[in-house]
Amino acid sequence: MVATRGLTGLRPSPADVGRVTTPPYDVIKEGSPLEALLRGEPASFFHVILGDDPKAALERLVADGHLVADDEPAYYVYEQRWGDQSRTGVFVAGAVTPYEAKEVVRHEKTFDDKVKGRIALANETGYTVGPVFVLTKAHLGSLFDEAKAGDALYEIESDFGGHGDLHGVTSRVFRVPEASDLGSRLKASLAGDRFYIADGHHRYHAALRNEQTHFLCYVTEEARILAYNRVVKGVESFASIKDSLDLEPADEFATPEKHAFCLYSRDGAFTLRAREVPDDVVGRLDCAILERELYPALGLTHSMIADPAHFDYYPESALAQMKARVDAGDYDLAIALPPVSIEELMAVAEAGLDDSDIVMPEKSTFFAPKILSGLFTYRHEKRQS
Repeated sequence: MVATRGLTGLRPSPADVGRVTTPPYDVIKEGSPLEALLRGEPASFFHVILGDDPKAALERLVADGHLVADDEPAYYVYEQRWGDQSRTGVFVAGAVTPYEAKEVVRHEKTFDDKVKGRIALANETGYTVGPVFVLTKAHLGSLFDEAKAGDALYEIESDFGGHGDLHGVTSRVFRVPEASDLGSRLKASLAGDRFYIADGHHRYHAALRNEQTHFLCYVTEEARILAYNRVVKGVESFASIKDSLDLEPADEFATPEKHAFCLYSRDGAFTLRAREVPDDVVGRLDCAILERELYPALGLTHSMIADPAHFDYYPESALAQMKARVDAGDYDLAIALPPVSIEELMAVAEAGLDDSDIVMPEKSTFFAPKILSGLFTYRHEKRQS
């Protein structure tokens, strides 16, 4: 259903792939140890995705030989291993189509300023620098196994100083020329189903609004969804509304069960259970319940959720960091949610096929592990006017 082509553009030299690749821009917190580590590495793709002069940074990485041009269209099979788990997908260029075509399906709302930022970066550099993570129901496993029977183009264990979910993840990448027999079969299999956006809604929406013909994407059949938690500072303090809530003391700040929330303030940890769980696919999501049942008491509105003065977001692996932000007084309250299930995600995506307004609230899902940035920088094209 989705037409794909092999990628052309820039990729790391094999000797420098560990120095170049980074976590995606949206998990690199300003002022964090991870940011300091990446900023201090001259060959890091960080300078392209979050630096002051992305175009100059990209040109410097090419001039210094850290990135090399690859003009032969190819698919890139990408395997990640962590502990005893693994996931395999493939980097491709997917055709950009409007949501109404029902070929690329979204499930989550976007922030307009982030979309504009992705467009500006693409236009300044002339490249797409971040992939969209998409799910497919196409059966690709045997083709991936065939690709992985060959020699890896890259094989690295990411070292990010112990910071973030990608630290210690082993990545292997296998190059499959589009013109090869395996490339032709990958192309045909990928065309057999829709692409469901899992992560990277802003990047796809930017490609759509930027009138690009294709977008850089990572396609897989596998998904692991973590909770996407938040720290908040309300207009009203948590202490001032605490007695009005039906709270239960909690032994620790931890990921809660479905339709419950674990709250942490300087007064300790508490469980807050949903008062009402509606039947509709969006309204029953825990992030939607939270926005209806807790945010109003804190004086928080939907327009504030992208404002760092009131909100910041963390995966469930960062519960200790969230507590530290509250203990330091940066935020008033840390909120741990249960993760969205793959069934909930697909229910929203499928409902959205008939009504494009049916989407999850922003910051609903966190897919782990993330995809390394800098593995491929796609030279996109724009539609002819």
